[in-house]
Amino acid sequence: MRVLTGLLGAIVEAWSELRVHRTRVLLSLIGVAVAVAAITGVVAVGGVLEQSLTESNERYGGRPALLTVSVMNADGSGSPDADTMDAALARLASRYGIRYHSRVLQDQLSLTTPRGVVQSQLFAVEPDYPTMHRLRTTMGRMPSQADETHLAPSVVIDDNTWKLLGSPPIATHPTVDLVGEQPVTAVVVGVQRSDCDQCYSVTMLYDQYLKLGAPSLGGSPPTWEAWVPPKHAQALKLRFSADLSAEFGGGWNVQVSRTDYAAAGGGYDPLLPLKLGVGGIAGLVLLLGALGLLNISLVTVRYRIREIGIRRSFGATAGRVFFSVMMESVVATVAAGFIGVIVAIIVLKNPLSDSLIARTVQDVPPFPVSAAILGLVVSTAVGALAGLLPALVAVRVKPIDAIRY
Repeated sequence: MRVLTGLLGAIVEAWSELRVHRTRVLLSLIGVAVAVAAITGVVAVGGVLEQSLTESNERYGGRPALLTVSVMNADGSGSPDADTMDAALARLASRYGIRYHSRVLQDQLSLTTPRGVVQSQLFAVEPDYPTMHRLRTTMGRMPSQADETHLAPSVVIDDNTWKLLGSPPIATHPTVDLVGEQPVTAVVVGVQRSDCDQCYSVTMLYDQYLKLGAPSLGGSPPTWEAWVPPKHAQALKLRFSADLSAEFGGGWNVQVSRTDYAAAGGGYDPLLPLKLGVGGIAGLVLLLGALGLLNISLVTVRYRIREIGIRRSFGATAGRVFFSVMMESVVATVAAGFIGVIVAIIVLKNPLSDSLIARTVQDVPPFPVSAAILGLVVSTAVGALAGLLPALVAVRVKPIDAIRY
């Protein structure tokens, strides 16, 4: 209880001293507040960039762990017929309890739009595919299992194609003509964000693609993707290969590979360069803020030598003087750190900043509590470190010399 009382007394005393010298304190702490705001902001922006990189990796390679299976002739000329392949993959998914899996086919086709015919990338997938690859629509929805019963295929187009169609509302059920061996009119049920300025894409259900007689220009054989627990990925990879090789026989080449961004394994973190870069910037900002505060604190102590000598002559112990001078720095930097965190939150969470920083992020993370805590911890540590040397200087002051100063 006595220790707590002494601590509270030192804090109150430090705050009173700061109020007396508020102009000097304000000038000295502007840099600290800016440094803490910068550190907090850098950590928060780093979280958004990390989320953006993760989403980008998962869109292309799938969520960890994603296994891709392909079965082809020994000479690579073709794959088993669709019914045989589908039956084998269904048994494989049931045997190992694979909840999310999808057949995937990438192809090329032509689209007829009001502005002419354009070449588009075709993705024929199953309903689990958007979950496995973190795909979302900016408007409308992704194709579902219920769409397989519709006579006209349901497709999701990218926003570039949507603009070529005249940007019609999805609620009006716009259509697009797929030109190939068999022209088909498809109903647009959703719009995705485009990957580039001059590229076009169409996503549809795999079964609808087969029913339409493959209205394409010819593409690669289909593959099968399975989303499995990362800790079982290697074992399942070997089991998939062994089971399919035994089922199809020696005339077929079975390839099972892990394609997600975390496939490197061995403890390697693909986001490590980003984290190191963010940490380096934050450390540099912290160092500059700490050096500035230390310089100002040393100058301040030199101007307060007479005051410190008088306090020592009235019985203040060296420990009390040391703790008092250090607490002044700590209390001031904590207040500055709190202000810096608030400034960082206001700057980064306003709509304009959100649109600039997180425009490509689907699941925008909230302002990380860890960044706010880090800002307050850093401000406290900076205050303690910056107050240590001035406190040591204050303790070494001799009362009689200080009064004569």
